[in-house]
Amino acid sequence: MRRDDEEAPRAKFRNKLGRKVFEVDEVNARYGVVLPSKHSGELSIAIPASLVSDVPHLREKTFKIGLIGRAAAIFRVDEIIVFPDLPRVDQSRDSNLIATILSYMETPQYLRKRLFKIKPELRYAGVLPPLRTPHHPLSDRIENLMVGEYREGVAVSSFTGGSLVDIGVEQPALVSGAQLPINSRVTVRIIELGRRPKAVLASRDEVKVYWGYHVTISDIPFGQLVRSRPFDLVIATSRHGRPFMEVRDELGKRWKNSSRTLVAFGAPTQGLYEIVAHERLQLDEVAHFTINTIPSQGTETVRTEEAIYVSLAILNLLAG
Repeated sequence: MRRDDEEAPRAKFRNKLGRKVFEVDEVNARYGVVLPSKHSGELSIAIPASLVSDVPHLREKTFKIGLIGRAAAIFRVDEIIVFPDLPRVDQSRDSNLIATILSYMETPQYLRKRLFKIKPELRYAGVLPPLRTPHHPLSDRIENLMVGEYREGVAVSSFTGGSLVDIGVEQPALVSGAQLPINSRVTVRIIELGRRPKAVLASRDEVKVYWGYHVTISDIPFGQLVRSRPFDLVIATSRHGRPFMEVRDELGKRWKNSSRTLVAFGAPTQGLYEIVAHERLQLDEVAHFTINTIPSQGTETVRTEEAIYVSLAILNLLAG
């Protein structure tokens, strides 16, 4: 894929609009450029720290983690939780590797050099697929900015009257009245164009479109994790669960009424039943549904990254 080809449709609707005001609904309706909306509630997925323990080389580990980051973006996941799944084993190295690579992927390309110094974990970052989400804009020109557009940025200087924030164009944007820590990442909304764009701080909650995920490393196992967080709906995936079609209607109702949903996945060497057994728990004690999204699977095992794609694709239909 060529960058010029990808950028053309976006530039086209900017020019046709005739004015530089960013309105998601107007752009969608007029020009068929569909920007992904958010889920009505927050969607989290939980993955085990031993996810890449069966992969010997860093390059293959990076590629595998990249597939999961890409899946999270495709299906509009808000949070990826990495939890320990091997008792009496220090999994901090694997957890940090997964979190670092996923966070790097989620960061817009123009901010990566500022936020990520040279790290051995990122040696093979070149094999990671791009996310191409709305908060990863391709345009790097001030002339293509629009009033009301949201951008991710990093504070590059701070002074009495405000801060300058790198938003991926030729000049940093001025954010008046906010003295930000240098190298802190923020979301801003463009309020004025010109040689020095002006912006205000914004909350991710006010952005109407999907705006990426964040990564959480849990230091407690899955059962404790679920009980410590206010999830309205917890879905465990397992080959021993009930076929999705058997619970589709009931699950669909719960999904639409849930404001915080968690979808959990097993590890390469053990499923969620075995993982919670380490805590002397039954899976139905911590999950509202345990579903099999690949009934009659044709292979002996299904890899975690494969289960993530299949399961999120099916559950995405419930979101409508």
